[in-house]
Amino acid sequence: MIHLKANILLLLVVLFVSNNVFAAATDSYRWLHVTIDTPWAIFLFLLPMVLLPVVLMAGLYWRFAGKETTTSKWTKRQNAMSKK
Repeated sequence: MIHLKANILLLLVVLFVSNNVFAAATDSYRWLHVTIDTPWAIFLFLLPMVLLPVVLMAGLYWRFAGKETTTSKWTKRQNAMSKK
């Protein structure tokens, strides 16, 4: 008999708590509606994620384009020593 009362009490607590959860889920559904502005919002959200790597690559290329790498210095030194 004690287990039955405990199960009923647990069921009532779960129903009471889940009622608020279902109400919150139903209330938040209004934010999921698709409107005419949705494609623009998605576009403006994704645009920086697409363009940021391109801008970063261009900036890094521009910064390091004129610098000589250590590999080319090593190759020049090896070529100069082999010609001697």
